[in-house]
Amino acid sequence: KDDWKQIESMLSAIAKRLEDAGAECIIICSNTPHLVADNIQQKIKTPLLHIAEETAKEIVRQQVTKVGLLGTKFTMENSFFRDRLEKFGLEPIIPCIADRDFVHRSIFNELTKGVLSNETKNKYLNIIEKLQKEGVQGIVFGCTEIALLVKQTDCNVTVFDTTEIHSKAAVDFALN
Repeated sequence: KDDWKQIESMLSAIAKRLEDAGAECIIICSNTPHLVADNIQQKIKTPLLHIAEETAKEIVRQQVTKVGLLGTKFTMENSFFRDRLEKFGLEPIIPCIADRDFVHRSIFNELTKGVLSNETKNKYLNIIEKLQKEGVQGIVFGCTEIALLVKQTDCNVTVFDTTEIHSKAAVDFALN
């Protein structure tokens, strides 16, 4: 519904309850809701590990500078993810509008429903190939479901799976 105020309110209330229960950090286990992460962080004292920031750190660690960003249209077209990447000196590139539309539709109509077709996978690989022709050195899977469909072994560029990166960051935070 694109009602980000309602989503922010709901997630802020959950974060506050977790904080009150003694949580030492908060993670939002999905990319798109990070659209309101900064507003949530302002309402709590507990650190919120931002998925885009943790991803940016990993991209820098692997010495990649130009990355393609795939995800929902909210993630690709709003600045919350791209700004975090740029803050680390990275150059994020998003696909053309037709490809953004395809990726967005496939996430909601297929991937979130467990539908993993070869046709859709091949279209993703085609989109990744187009982004490579634009000079990207890596692809950010800015949606938790994309890694269910496309694997590193399918790609000729480094894949940055935000789910894996974010999970590792949370474990590192907990262990330190």
